[in-house]
Amino acid sequence: MLFRSLEELEELLIAADMGPALAARLTASIAKDRFDKEITPDEVKEALAAEIEKILAPAEAPLIINAKPFVILVAGVNGAGKTTTIGKLARNFSREGKSVMLAAGDTFRAAAVQQLQTWAERAGSPIVTKEEGADPAALAFEAVERAINENIDVLIIDTAGRLQNKAGLMAELEKVVRVMRKKLPEAPHAAFLVLDATVGQNALSQTELFKQAIPITGLIVTKLDGTAKGGVLAALVERFALPVHAIGLGEGVEDLRPFRAADFAKALMGLNDLGK
Repeated sequence: MLFRSLEELEELLIAADMGPALAARLTASIAKDRFDKEITPDEVKEALAAEIEKILAPAEAPLIINAKPFVILVAGVNGAGKTTTIGKLARNFSREGKSVMLAAGDTFRAAAVQQLQTWAERAGSPIVTKEEGADPAALAFEAVERAINENIDVLIIDTAGRLQNKAGLMAELEKVVRVMRKKLPEAPHAAFLVLDATVGQNALSQTELFKQAIPITGLIVTKLDGTAKGGVLAALVERFALPVHAIGLGEGVEDLRPFRAADFAKALMGLNDLGK
């Protein structure tokens, strides 16, 4: 038997970034009617994957583009992969035949603007930029105005990476939303929080505090190609009931995949490979 005791199974789930409470509950669920029988390690994994899939299933929700321009605001902490994710989203929307405009709202890092310009060129999308240090809220307002005037289908606005515990930076994010709504009251139609899977349980506090600042409507989880087990995603879905619109498995355009609860649950238990 791979798992010599319930305690060992619980520890393995915690190591997969499930968090103590969820790990304990899943272990108890397995113990109730399966663990006292002669079952193989793969049967335990299959049973766990089925339980995890039940938790994740509500998060498997496609993004519905139901406005024009459809404004997407993208936020997250430094290094989560926001700019790369935006570039991949732009390429995907363009391939669907939608016109896409990007807005380089991280006005404090010239490298971020240059990176987004590169992605805009790849996607064949116009991009709104301002001088370094410009007011991000003013840029967002201008981008919304241009998207309306140029009949754009999807406007994606990048924002500067910020730690969730920096009140001043979070207030700035609130201002971006407040100002763009002066031009388009229903904007943003979607607000994505990009989370780095390698931060584990810290993703919970990130989501909590970003939700307090702006109307987060969905999650994108990146860096699932590394060592991260990604189990925190189950805890996130259970706690916040937010859809997971995509997962990032690498740097390539094709590595931003739709989230599939069953596939993710099985990969978490080592029963398949998300990258294939």
